[in-house]
Amino acid sequence: MSRRPRLQSQNGIYHVMLRGVNRQQIFENEDDYRKFILILHDMVSPKDELKHPLPPLCAIYSYCLMPNHVHLLLQEKEVKLSRTVKQIASRYAMYYNNKYDHFGHLFQDRFKSEPVNDYAYFLTLIRYIHQNPVAGQICKNVDDYDWSSWREFTNAPNRKSAICSVPIILSRITLDDLKERVHAPLPKVQQFLDFDRYRGFATDEAVIDFLKSTYHLKHPKDIQQYTKVQRDKILKATKDFGASIRQLSRLTSISEYIISHAGVAPKT
Repeated sequence: MSRRPRLQSQNGIYHVMLRGVNRQQIFENEDDYRKFILILHDMVSPKDELKHPLPPLCAIYSYCLMPNHVHLLLQEKEVKLSRTVKQIASRYAMYYNNKYDHFGHLFQDRFKSEPVNDYAYFLTLIRYIHQNPVAGQICKNVDDYDWSSWREFTNAPNRKSAICSVPIILSRITLDDLKERVHAPLPKVQQFLDFDRYRGFATDEAVIDFLKSTYHLKHPKDIQQYTKVQRDKILKATKDFGASIRQLSRLTSISEYIISHAGVAPKT
């Protein structure tokens, strides 16, 4: 069975997940976590053999290192997504294999990714990524976890971010507002990349909850009250989230034709 082609982002921003093959642990101690973070730093601030700065391979907006998997929210820069992620994975795998005399693959062969074309979903992913340790019952609060990018945000007023493009994010949302969002648990029905299956269509409950939590719609049909531009933006984001065209038409009473063309650039 052939692999599905990766969905392409309109702006180069992706949510990426790397996991250990067969769910094996990929971080054994603190030095391992630090090594992976150092590799991420090299992606955004690379240098040549003479230590001269080079253009960044990508921009990173948030990350979280879990015992057997990694979440990244990044944007393509000088190279394509697949090459950047492959470099991150291969560098860490080489380090891990040498350190622990490990043979064979460390990561699952093909990393998973999803395009992030909507600002609302971008913020939702920042919440989701930083809430992973809490959801995994590793800690009780996102502030308590050492191996995510959240401390780059909370320390942002006092020092320059080491890896993440924190100033860009905080130019569009205040730190206080972002803290409130990140500490508010996401709805359990909200769907993100799944380790065990390629994300298919979302349930009606998930779509309704997405519209409520992201756009504060009391009912999906309320989308009809927006302007065409706003309506199409919400429809596009909801399709990216996992809603089918027929499902959205049924929930919103908007024609399948309008929904199918929402977010599609006009032909010139």
